[in-house]
Amino acid sequence: MQTKLRTYDISPNNNICFPVGTILTVQKQHEKLGFQHVFSKYKKKGRDLNSLITALVSYKLTDNFSISKASEWINREEVLELFELDEFQERILFRVLETIGENREEIIADIQDCLFQKFDFEHTNINLDWISLILYGNKSILGKYGYSRDHRPDKKQITVGISELANPINVPVGITVRKGNVLDTTHFSDTYFQIKSKLEKGSRITFDKGAHSKDNIKLSLADKMKCLTAKKLNKSDDKRIEKFDKSKAELIDAEKGIYGIKFVKPSSIDYFYFSETLQKQQLESRARSALRKLQEAKEIQNSIDKNKQLPKWKGSTHRVHFFKCSLGSTHRVQL
Repeated sequence: MQTKLRTYDISPNNNICFPVGTILTVQKQHEKLGFQHVFSKYKKKGRDLNSLITALVSYKLTDNFSISKASEWINREEVLELFELDEFQERILFRVLETIGENREEIIADIQDCLFQKFDFEHTNINLDWISLILYGNKSILGKYGYSRDHRPDKKQITVGISELANPINVPVGITVRKGNVLDTTHFSDTYFQIKSKLEKGSRITFDKGAHSKDNIKLSLADKMKCLTAKKLNKSDDKRIEKFDKSKAELIDAEKGIYGIKFVKPSSIDYFYFSETLQKQQLESRARSALRKLQEAKEIQNSIDKNKQLPKWKGSTHRVHFFKCSLGSTHRVQL
């Protein structure tokens, strides 16, 4: 009689498993949103483009490795059967991606039509943002050296602009891809124009100060839109900060100690915010940095006194530091 539980020996076999739920969800949403009509016009002969796309998306939502691995994942009898595909060569998937890339502007416009026809969105306020993606090769004609958000200035990159309908919708509705050395201020117009036709008059466009410029503000205001953005502070703003008085500001959040004040101008409003919590955090951070730099200075002086080689720290052999301490943080937005 068995008196305790034990694990039976497991013998390997040729069975495979894959998340059929993910596949069925992708297929259902692809059909529900009418995407089959978006992609079908780009493939008149050969394998069904929609089946290849849904298979590739299903793979990216599961294993998400290379396109070569995607080909292996899809080219299994059970997976091919679900997508009603015949076995194919790896180059077919690369050709699918080339087709999508070559027709990306028209495809995105068609997808936008599908989304806005299918759903009655409660607003068309949008958030715009831009990122950079580093490249580990030299074949891309868009690959250029530029400001690297990934802290890899040694690698070429591309820049990507994203537009999404703002909270509470939070649905992406556009994407633009440009060269790696394109600044956000320049990239703004491409991302904005891609979605502009779907925006109602008076929609709010939110973006960070990296894309802020007078031309971009004028561009959106000329289309009867509203803007919410952060700005780089100038000398006149510095004077406002010097005169900031909490007793004359509005208390926004008592728990975090956030105060706000606004300056109304003929065509815009400047908002300034002061955070006691952020002030404390920044002062503590500056204090730690100052102590760290003081310790480094002592080590340098000790090495000089003893005629030894200067100590090394991460990033450089020796450094001379200048730092400034601020009593708070302000953000400026224009509406």
